[in-house]
Parts: sequence; C-alpha cells; structure tokens
Amino acid sequence: MSQPQRLRDESDFDQLPGNIPVSATIADTEEKRGFIDYFRFVIEVKTKGGSKYLIYRRYKEFFNLHQTLEAKYSPGDLERPGPNTCVLPSLPGKIYIGNKQEIAESRIPELNTYMKRLLHLPAWLLLDETLRIFFYQTDEDSQIQPRALRRLRPPTRKVKTVEPQKMDLFSSPRAEAMFDFRGNSKAELNLKRGEVIFLLRRVNADWLEGTVNNQTGIFPESYVKIIKALPESDSESNGGGHTYSCLRCFLLTPSGVETRDVCVQEDLSIQPTYNELLSRMRNVFKVEDIALNYRDPEGDLIRILDNEDVQLMIEEGKRQKGKVKRPVNQFSWELHVTKAFDLSVYNFEA
Repeated sequence: MSQPQRLRDESDFDQLPGNIPVSATIADTEEKRGFIDYFRFVIEVKTKGGSKYLIYRRYKEFFNLHQTLEAKYSPGDLERPGPNTCVLPSLPGKIYIGNKQEIAESRIPELNTYMKRLLHLPAWLLLDETLRIFFYQTDEDSQIQPRALRRLRPPTRKVKTVEPQKMDLFSSPRAEAMFDFRGNSKAELNLKRGEVIFLLRRVNADWLEGTVNNQTGIFPESYVKIIKALPESDSESNGGGHTYSCLRCFLLTPSGVETRDVCVQEDLSIQPTYNELLSRMRNVFKVEDIALNYRDPEGDLIRILDNEDVQLMIEEGKRQKGKVKRPVNQFSWELHVTKAFDLSVYNFEA
C-alpha cells in the first residue's frame, strides 16, 4: 500500500464513531432448545471506543449477512473493482449432515477468521447498516447472561455412582425397554430392547423420565414394560413443577392417523414460529412435504400458512381450554399434519 493511501485509510478510520466494532471473537457455543434445537455462537465484540459486549448469533445469521454484503459490494470484475465495491472474505459453507454441536465447534476457527477479515475491510464499509446491526448488541443480547444461558440447556439429575452389588435393584422404580427407541432430540433417551431404565418421574400420561447408561432423559411409556411403578408422589397429578411441556400432534394419511406427544423445554405460554413448527413436525414424522393444520370448533381442518395463523390457532386453543381435559403440562392447542397436496382432508362445502 502506498504512503498516501495508508494515511488516507488511517484518517478515515479516525473519523469513525467510537461504537464501531473493530474485533470479534467466538468465546463459546450455546445450545438453544425449544421446538427446534440449534447451536449459536457467543461472540465477544470490541469497539473502537474500547467497550466490550457479548452477542449471540446463529450460522444462518452469518450466511444472511454475507449474502447481503455480496449483493451490495462484490465487484463483478475482480481485476477492476469499482469505487463502491470490495472483495469480501470467504464464509465457510453450509453443512447439512452431522452432529449439530460438532458442526458448530468445527466452524469456530473459520468464522473467527471471517470476522477478523471483515472488520479489517475499508473504513467506509464498517458503516454499512447491515454490518453494524449484525455486530451491535441487541436488547435481547444484553439481557442474556452466561448463567442464564446455561439454564437453557437440558436439566440433568445427579445420578449417584453406586457399586452394582450395593444397588437396591428391587426397590427402585424401573422399566424394561420392549422396543428400540431413537429420540428426536437430546432431551429424549435412546433405548435398546432389553435395557433396564431407572424411573425418575412421570412427565405426562404418555411420557416418563428416567436414567439408563448414565444418561437422563424422557421416553414414551409405550416402548417399555413397567417392572416397578413410580410412587404416587412422583406421578403427574401430584408433581410440583414440570420441566417439559407436551404438544399433541397427529399425522393424517389415507391409511390412518398417527398420534405423537412431542415434549419440548418451553413454557406453555410460548408461541413458536411457523417455521419452527414445520421443522419440528418434519423431524417427528420423518416426512418432508407436509402442511400444518388445526381444527376449528366445528371440527374442520384449517391450514396454517404463517405466524399469524399460528397465533390464531393458539388463541382458538385457549378458548377451548375449559372444554377439553388435558394434562397440566400439555399445550391447549394441537397440530394436525397432512401431506402438502392432499386437499381431500378439507371441508369445502358451503
């Protein structure tokens, strides 16, 4: 770089406000659990004025930022960039298969390099609104503390390590797995036929929480045979608080109806987005081309198309709450999943 060019860039940088981010480093990854599970990056940002703060971003937010900047500033001719163009650093590509935590952690070095190079681009680009919004601490970011984030992770019970000969197998509530079961999230246990699960509590009428192979989680009661039942004090009717909320959902096909209870670590007051529900139902029923629906008071299916429809479904469920008896930790609304192009399930009569 020539001396005049270097001095001009330094002068431009001096003109930038003190709250402009100048460095960003990923300090950790955090797991967010709910209707869909994902990992986000905990990023420590330093500004020109010397302040520091944490922001929390998913990979898809990096991807959206990069797409926007490319559309604005990438030169069509790399050999002759224009005055309002800039060669952007490379962003690590999308990964569709693999363990989510391992994928997130493997991306840390590349994303750190990406942010470093991004914040060392010409000073005028640092004023871009999209870039500033990405690195600025939102109200949501500022309200999150590391301890609070840790509470979003699955609650675990301390299981005492006891020598087998000292374990009172005959007095412990337990069940035997009658079928293999593969959980849909880390909150759910993976079971193999013949394994003995030590029971901790009843989640609702259909799900139990237990421990097997030093792992604690929930599983459907229909997959096990109860050897010794839980005491009444640990039953759903007498339990104090509930770690999990359960959503009843149905898959409607020409061959019949499949019913599932989906347990999530969200409060009953939560309003998930349309995309969250769609992603979760695809995972639960292992079907991609689906539509989401709910039943109105007349029993007709109403298709859900966006977040406003989700809100209408929840409001309708609340109005029907007193008319339908449900477990105390079950959502007042239910999802009916159909094939996307199956219109025969709808009532078109006037």
